[in-house]
Amino acid sequence: MLALLSKEQKQIIIGKIQEYFMEERGEEMGELAAENIYQFMKEDIAPYFYNEGIHDARLMAEQKMDSLDEDIRSLEKQVHRSSSR
Repeated sequence: MLALLSKEQKQIIIGKIQEYFMEERGEEMGELAAENIYQFMKEDIAPYFYNEGIHDARLMAEQKMDSLDEDIRSLEKQVHRSSSR
């Protein structure tokens, strides 16, 4: 369901978690603790954001399809029926 991040991306995120705790709470956090928070966020929190992104993408696709349908219908030629002879 969720895209896999590279080891480099994971390390960047872990570093950002450590920075956040130092800047916001004045707490030095070890790499293991930061990785535990990363795992928690990835498994328990990220799916909410992922699902919202899927919902937004579905709505956008529906809007594009509605617009495309209107564009295609506007290309139809009017048919004049000839009178019977």
